[in-house]
Amino acid sequence: MPQEADASDESLMLAYRDGDAGAFDRLYERHRGGVYRYLLRQCRNAALAEELFQDVWMNLVRARASYAVQAKFSTYLYRIAHNRLMDHFRRRDALVLSLDDENASPVDEPVAPSGAQPEITLEARAQGAQLLALLGKLPVEQREAFVMQQEGGLSLEEIADATGVSRETAKSRLRYALAKLREGMQSWR
Repeated sequence: MPQEADASDESLMLAYRDGDAGAFDRLYERHRGGVYRYLLRQCRNAALAEELFQDVWMNLVRARASYAVQAKFSTYLYRIAHNRLMDHFRRRDALVLSLDDENASPVDEPVAPSGAQPEITLEARAQGAQLLALLGKLPVEQREAFVMQQEGGLSLEEIADATGVSRETAKSRLRYALAKLREGMQSWR
């Protein structure tokens, strides 16, 4: 297994597939925050996001023996997360989501630099709250594309692969999401 800190995700997953548990640890460290935030933004319930998060990683563990590099690892991982989320919503037969979960992770809070002036901190929190509110108003598909790009760093092609749509559909969803968010944040310019 590659020991360098810059080993690709794909090579780490192949090493994990071949029995290197340390490779899994490195993948988990690299992607846990983005995957958790993706799930949290989509289901808007910290307890549910944690449950789905655990399921995603367990699904990855179960699928390791059949892993083959066919796309970027992040696309593969977010496809697992997307599928798990859709399974949950199908079972619940509802796509009603709420971003204002009081039990949400502190990751949701904007972080101000130490020594920041209180009025700047308050403004940053207000901007963050406004952005989260706008994000919550987006249609599910647009929010998903935006969060996959921002939290997961996925490209248009990777978003399309992860969600099972065409590149143009993913592009449209992302474009509409960005336009709505920009429009809603205009008062902060």
